[in-house]
Amino acid sequence: MDPTVLAWALAQPAGSRAAALAAAYTGGTTRVTFDGRTVEYRSLDELGRALAVLRGAESTAARRPSVTLASFSREGTR
Repeated sequence: MDPTVLAWALAQPAGSRAAALAAAYTGGTTRVTFDGRTVEYRSLDELGRALAVLRGAESTAARRPSVTLASFSREGTR
C-alpha cells in the first residue's frame, strides 16, 4: 500500500467511501460496509488497489482539462 494513498484516504471526511476503506485497511479487515452495502474484498492488497483507484479518480477530476484551439483559413494560402 502506497503510504500517500492511505494518508489521503484517512484525511477524507468521516462517512466517505475512502474513509471507510481506509478504516477497514488499517483495521486489517477486508469487509467494508458503506451506504448500506457490504463489500468483501479478497485481500488487503485488493482493498488497497480500490483505494488507489478512488484517489486516482479524484486526482483526475481535480485537474483542469487542457484546451486547444485550432484555426484554419483559406485566405493567403496560394
